[in-house]
This record gives sequence, structure tokens and C-alpha cells, in this order.
Amino acid sequence: MKIYQPREELRPYVRYYWVLESHEHFSILTFPIGCPQIIFHKKTPLYIPELDKNQSQFTISGQVNFPAHIQSDGRLEMIVAVFYPHTIGMFIGTPPSAFHNLEISGYDIENRQLNEIAQRIFDCKIAKECIDILEDFLTSKIQPGLNISRVGSTIGTLLHAPFTSVNALADSACLSKRQYERVFRETVGMNPKEYARIVRFQKALWLMQKGECNYAGIAAECGYSDQSHFIRNFKELSGYTPQSLIKHCAPYSDLFTNPA
Repeated sequence: MKIYQPREELRPYVRYYWVLESHEHFSILTFPIGCPQIIFHKKTPLYIPELDKNQSQFTISGQVNFPAHIQSDGRLEMIVAVFYPHTIGMFIGTPPSAFHNLEISGYDIENRQLNEIAQRIFDCKIAKECIDILEDFLTSKIQPGLNISRVGSTIGTLLHAPFTSVNALADSACLSKRQYERVFRETVGMNPKEYARIVRFQKALWLMQKGECNYAGIAAECGYSDQSHFIRNFKELSGYTPQSLIKHCAPYSDLFTNPA
């Protein structure tokens, strides 16, 4: 896998890009990462048994609250753009709430310009040039509105303090709780309480990734009411208890790790 960093003007909106080519059959367990993605498959798309479907050649992956196994038949070449939790809607012209817990075809949102960009990427042979094509398009779509700013600020608060209440987040956004929940859902793709569960889970993964094994301490730092609450939530989002996950694979938090 190769990681590419976005150009400077896109860094507030795009976390990174990654490119993967593989000739091996594999099945990998994935977790909710809290960030939507746009995926371009140049060869065989990945199969997701939990959804009983293949990804589209051109896929938009929304916010999810369940673990999934992704499978490759050994003919894989993909380019992926990973966005911040609240920014993808600005680029595709469709609210992320429309693809909550879904992997949809990018062609289904009927964005002619984005479809043309996808075709140019499929016709392009060099990965870095494909990313340049995508970045030119994304740069042309930068129009941050007030809601992106408001929601982005409160997500920053959640990342720092996952135990922050929805009422406190709404107050900091200068919105009523009902208004804030609506704006958050439209911008991020799930409601703030549900998203906070993802953040707590990802922060727990990050602590485990750094070698922390005191589960009571992890529960306290991540804002769980107690260790039992932590273990229950962790299993819902990963399919494993923390102890059994370590035996299955090395913990890795995408949301709290900045890939080089």
C-alpha cells in the first residue's frame, strides 16, 4: 500500500489517499473508522459478505456502525480518498445521510462531473496522475459552509473528549439540540450519539495500539461508564472483545493515526 498526502488547500477536508495493488487472495476484518471514502477499482472490486455484494467499480463508502470482512479474488488495484468525517458532502453534492451504513455506486448519485472524473481515473495508468485528476476536481469544489465549520469544530471536541454530551456539543455550535442533531446527521451521515460511539471505539483501539492493556483505564479515558460498557461496545463494533482482538490481529486506529 502507498499513502499520498493531499495538497495544502485540501488538507482541511481530505485526510489522505491510498493506493493498493495485490495479486493475493485475502479476507480482512475491517472496523468502522468514522470517515467516508471514495473508492476507484481498476480491476475486480472487493466483496463484502456482510452486505452480500461487491463494491461498485466506483464506490462511495458511507459511515458504518458494524464490522465487515472485505475479500479480494487476487485481482486488485484500487485508489481510495479518505475524507474527514464531515466534508465529503461538499464534494459530491449529496448529503452523507443518504448512504448511512451503505456502500453505494458513485454513479447512482447522478453527478455528471464526478462520473467524468471517475472515467478519466479509470483511463489513467499512473496512480499519482490519477490522484492529481481527483485533486483538481476536489479543489474546484471547495466551498466550506457554516455547518461544515460548526460540525468540524464539535468533532474536534469529540476526538479530544469522547465523553462530551450532545447538549454541550450543540451549545458550542450555537444550535439547539434538535437543530444540531439534524445538521450533524446531514453533514456526517449519522447522529452525534452514534458517531461518539465510533470515536470512543477508535480511541480505545489507538490506546491498545500504543500498548495500553489496562481496560479499566481505557474505559475511563475513552468516556465509557465502566469496563463492562467498554467491552460491550468494543465487541459490537469489532466482533471481538479487546482481549480476543489482540489474539486475532494487531489493534490499529485509523481515526487517531496519521499515516505517513
